Amino acid sequence: MTALPLSHLTVLDLTAHRAGPTAVRQLADWGAHVIKIEPPPPPSEGGKNNDSMGGARHGFDFQNLHRNKKSMTLNLKSPEGHAIFMKLAAKADVIVENYRSDVKHRLKVDYDTVAKVNPRIIYGSIAGFGQSGPDAARPGVDQIAQGMGGLMSITGEPGRGPMRVGIPIADLTSGLLLAQAIMLALYTRERTGKGQWVHTSLIEAQIFMLDFQASRWLMKGEVAKQAGNDHPTSIPTGVFPTSDGYINIAAAGDKMWKRAALALGAQALIDHPEHATPALRSQNRKALNERLAEVTRTNTSAHWIESLNKAGVPCGPINTIDKTFAEPQVQHLGIARPVNHPALGEIKVVGQPINLSDYPQPKSLNPTPDLGQHTDEVLAGLGYDAKAIAGLKSGGAV
Repeated sequence: MTALPLSHLTVLDLTAHRAGPTAVRQLADWGAHVIKIEPPPPPSEGGKNNDSMGGARHGFDFQNLHRNKKSMTLNLKSPEGHAIFMKLAAKADVIVENYRSDVKHRLKVDYDTVAKVNPRIIYGSIAGFGQSGPDAARPGVDQIAQGMGGLMSITGEPGRGPMRVGIPIADLTSGLLLAQAIMLALYTRERTGKGQWVHTSLIEAQIFMLDFQASRWLMKGEVAKQAGNDHPTSIPTGVFPTSDGYINIAAAGDKMWKRAALALGAQALIDHPEHATPALRSQNRKALNERLAEVTRTNTSAHWIESLNKAGVPCGPINTIDKTFAEPQVQHLGIARPVNHPALGEIKVVGQPINLSDYPQPKSLNPTPDLGQHTDEVLAGLGYDAKAIAGLKSGGAV
């Protein structure tokens, strides 16, 4: 099999929670040799360690986040553990961490420290609120970023109060953005031979994801409000009831609006004095939605989806997640990827949404490692013999 694009890279993974692991997952899935460095578990836990959010190591979340990696335990607070980390860092290409902004400096594993032994290192960081500034050292998690970043104020139905999004969107997007930043730095290193520190934050990622709603404020001074299932500017776009459920219809613009009205058998609405122009449709959105709902209620979701698709109008069902994975197109795309886990057996995780014609993803992904599964292997690669490794374990360094 052809080596994946990042198979020449070694990555040290100091991440926990979700944002950092999301970034590292992008590197691991595309072939990078990732060593996940975790603290040894306290003796009271009997050698076991769950993830820092409290989920079980063999649970669905941890398994989905940390596949395609190796795991070693390392006590960065001990002199011996820190020395081992620096030996690894001297040979690595990338380090990724998502500590609070001040923690890496206390542990002496920050970019400036590492760059002294490896000036080619690409050092990637995510914090809740950035690496400097009045809030830099604050703890930050996804829901706090969703609130501070404006997203909860525009999510949900008017009058119902703020509403979080149903996924940790600030964690996920900051992780993906950091992975992109690491790629940019690696590409730059090809020309300059020098590494650099790249970083983002949950709050920056969340504001970036506001996109047109943010520029709406910056350029027009308009503060967006909650609009429920209605698109704030493209009308009619929203959720409509059918005889057996609900569907999404997106029919913004004159051409698409007319196609949709004809496909729904509602030609009379095209010339209705309240809907004749985009401005009128926006002004009378509630009345327009009610009139469309009267029509869509008369038949099934499948009927309307077929009719609207034939007319070239974007539409679709509103699936529960089990139905999403049952969609024929989703099954064809193969985004549910198999993993053969030694303890859990054959499981599936969420695969990559990126497709490269010359570098297809492997048919099966490597399982998430158990805690410290590769500690001896990594230490042996640094030249430690069995006696030395035993001494490091007894001394609590690994």
